[in-house]
Amino acid sequence: MKTALILDDVPDSQSWLRQALASVYSDITLSCVGNLAEARAWLGSHSAPDIALIDLGLPDGSGVEFISELNRKAPQTLCIVASIFDDDEHLFPALRAGAQGYLLKDQPLAQIVELLKGAAEGRPPLSPSIARKMLSYFQPVSQPKQEQLTEREIEVLRFIAKGMTLPETARLMGISVNTIPGYVKNIYRKLNVCSRAEAAVTAQQMGLI
Repeated sequence: MKTALILDDVPDSQSWLRQALASVYSDITLSCVGNLAEARAWLGSHSAPDIALIDLGLPDGSGVEFISELNRKAPQTLCIVASIFDDDEHLFPALRAGAQGYLLKDQPLAQIVELLKGAAEGRPPLSPSIARKMLSYFQPVSQPKQEQLTEREIEVLRFIAKGMTLPETARLMGISVNTIPGYVKNIYRKLNVCSRAEAAVTAQQMGLI
């Protein structure tokens, strides 16, 4: 890495990020800008940097815009977010725009330095909480456990799945016709279906008919 651009509107953050980069790349040429307009002007008059540390919350827009522009114009630039935001609404748009790393500025400087060293060796620089968030995003969502049907409800389901009317079902089961709608309502709710046809398909899938 020979050149770096820091896009951050807070002078103290700029200084802190300069220190981190200089600790990893001793001969790197560093430039700092404080907003999107300055970043675009800088890019228009300089060669694309080897690495860019980009804040997201800027006075004139989002750093995501610059990540996207830089990724289109100079895909070889290593774009890394340096932000205080760790929520999905900031993380995933930045990654979709082309960010190849995401560092949280509330980490100790030594930890940021170690993550940037990893970037020099080809490892994506991700703060631990960001890495966990990304992994959890791709975990399968556990499905709620389906409420079990009672023996009576299974019996009703078998009859209505075979096309029996409610009075016919009541007669075959030897129960009052007035109780059948209650069973059917419970069956629909437990199986998360809305019609006799859906109930029949579910009954087949369950091996009941």
